[in-house]
Order: sequence, then structure tokens, then C-alpha cells
Amino acid sequence: MFGIADIPKFFLAFFLVLPLISILHEGGHVFFAWLLGAKKIQVTIGTGKPVLKWGMIEIRKYYFWYGLCTYENLRINRRWSNVVIFGGGSFFNLIGVLTVMILVEQEMIGTNMFTYQFTYFSFYFIFFALLPMTYPGGNYSDGKIILNLLKDKEFAVFQRTFWVQWDEEKRQWQVLDHDQKMIQAFEREDEASEKARGIAKDQRPSRVVSFKNGEEKEIQNYPRIPL
Repeated sequence: MFGIADIPKFFLAFFLVLPLISILHEGGHVFFAWLLGAKKIQVTIGTGKPVLKWGMIEIRKYYFWYGLCTYENLRINRRWSNVVIFGGGSFFNLIGVLTVMILVEQEMIGTNMFTYQFTYFSFYFIFFALLPMTYPGGNYSDGKIILNLLKDKEFAVFQRTFWVQWDEEKRQWQVLDHDQKMIQAFEREDEASEKARGIAKDQRPSRVVSFKNGEEKEIQNYPRIPL
């Protein structure tokens, strides 16, 4: 039966165990993204106003709730590679649970409130991450993205392409959208590229392609954001 003496256990769960599980989850996304050649990997722990940034890790005010992983220029940007990355968070959570269970069985650590909460909330994380659903904010769970990727649904594999193209007649660099409609023109290539990157980054999944002298070259890609 729940009593006043149990209140500290909830503080332990919400403010220590859950953040550790969240970090482990994001670590799974990061590991597989790095393995598949992603660059500029960033991990956000929590939600709200950022309070601390250290290397690739950003801690936000409500550090015990939510988390996400962002990265750019995924070298192997295929359907299967995205399935691996989106499943990586839950895979790491499962590895964490199995590790704790083995350590307890081998009597290397004792059964206590921490190990119980870690195991319980890890399965909680895995269940809601892999359950194919749409979250209240409109984001898809890892499971829904994976399911749609496996089904090869168009919206799951579709990514917008933004072009940075040289117009010889007008002597200007043009930024074009996915339908080849001009967004803006620039005198310098770097300014056009920066504009295209900014638009593409806000419309993931997307990529930026440069086209000049009949040559097409991908200069940036922005995969989806695993949660």
C-alpha cells in the first residue's frame, strides 16, 4: 500500500531514474547514427529552456521529461538505416534492462528500489517508443516511423529536395524548392547555400543539392529527428 514514506521513491524515479533511462535511449539513437556516418550529432535531454550545453549534449530546464537526437549528413541515408537508427533507442534500453537483470541474477548487485524502478521504467520507455502512435504534439513515435518505413509508405521515405542552382543567363544563384519553383536569388553561392540549408533544416527529412555545369551534388541532408 502506498504511504507517505514512499514519496521519496517517486522523486528518485522521476528526477534520477527516468533521466538516466532517457539518456540511455538517446545514446542508442546517437550510436547508430554515428555508425552510419552522421555528422553534427546533438542530443537534447529534457524540454523547456536550455540551461547547460556540453559538447553534443544539451540539458534543458525540465531535464526529466522528453529528449531527442538531431544530426546531419547521414552518409548511409537509406530506408533500412533509418529503421536501425529509430530502433536504436529502444534497443539500448533493452540492453540496459538485460544487463541489470544479469547483474542481479549473478548477485553482483542487489535487488533494490533503483534496480526495480530502472527495469520498470525502461520497459515503459520501450513500450511507448515502439507503440505506433502519434504524440499530442504531432510527432510520430519511433515505432510508427519504423512501421511506415517497413511498409514503404510514400510519406515515410519521401524527402524534400531544395536546389542551389546557377542561372547563367541571369548570372545569379537561385534557391529552388522541391517543385523547382524559385524561392530566392543571390549573387553569391555561399549565401544561396545558407538559405537552402535553413529552409531544409526546418522541413526534415530533406536535402540540399547543388546544380552547376550539368553536375548535381548533394551538399547537405537532414534526416528525421528520433525521439
